[in-house]
Amino acid sequence: MRSSLFNHEERSVEPGSFQLQNERMLKVDLTGSGGFFFAKQGSMVAYQGDVDFAYEGAGGLGKLFKKAFTGEGMSLMKVSGSGDVFLAQDADEIFVLYLEDEAVTVNGKNVLAFDSTLKWDINRTEGASMLSGGLFNTTFTGTGALAVTAYGTPVVLNVDVPTYVDMQSAVLWSTSLQSSIRKTAKLGAVIGRGSGEAYQLALSGKGIVVVQASEGHPVPAAHG
Repeated sequence: MRSSLFNHEERSVEPGSFQLQNERMLKVDLTGSGGFFFAKQGSMVAYQGDVDFAYEGAGGLGKLFKKAFTGEGMSLMKVSGSGDVFLAQDADEIFVLYLEDEAVTVNGKNVLAFDSTLKWDINRTEGASMLSGGLFNTTFTGTGALAVTAYGTPVVLNVDVPTYVDMQSAVLWSTSLQSSIRKTAKLGAVIGRGSGEAYQLALSGKGIVVVQASEGHPVPAAHG
């Protein structure tokens, strides 16, 4: 059997590592990963071997309370056992970050998977309110791999002057940056594009911000 499909045969990975199978699929080898890692609930598309998936909620009572209060988009599953696990999310592009005793702040909706060695916590962006969509994000700290998704090829902006990003388009940013919410008056040109247009994530200091080329996935229309 011959086909260009076989150009996409499974790639080998280092034990315990996160490796992109292609730009829209992540492969994780559980061998050497400490026996488990965390992934977004429902992101598994295939696995080989003896693998167990356990619903983790938001990871502890304190984080569970914050998740319920904030609506933070991080429902996790603990993936353990031995074998290979393939993850994807709505055919979004996937990027793997390797933190080396570092920290990064990520929009919870863009988190796909991360090593169990990373510590994480849900934080509230200064100036955010329920009225402005209540921007709550997740800070990862330590050493390990972190896989994030982007809906629309992203750009990495160096922040050395005040930078403003649509809250739905911000994927991640440096923890060294000061963040707040900026409210702007609606302009005639943006009327009809949703209430989120009046609020931006304001970043200042020195660091980077990753911005995806969309405001997130379209919300499915309700059928009456």
